[in-house]
Amino acid sequence: MMDNEKIIRKKVFVYGAVQGVGFRYRAEHAANILGVTGWVRNEPDGSVLLEVQGTDEQIDKVLAMVNQGTYVNIDRITANQIPIEEREYGFHIR
Repeated sequence: MMDNEKIIRKKVFVYGAVQGVGFRYRAEHAANILGVTGWVRNEPDGSVLLEVQGTDEQIDKVLAMVNQGTYVNIDRITANQIPIEEREYGFHIR
């Protein structure tokens, strides 16, 4: 397996106009198309939190696909790599 195919997990906070605009549903759709696992939820401060597991390229593509939403307006993204979840299947909205 090449280094760019290594499975990683990231905790990603997305800030901006990301609640009430279909962000979580777009994230779930993109994740399912790309075959990544994890979850997404709204946070009390107006941000959205994702934990996404896949290759670095897959994770970048999920975020790019979500940013194509008509009403989505991302101001800032912070992401940190975290330990992978061994027995996780699918991607879910929390």
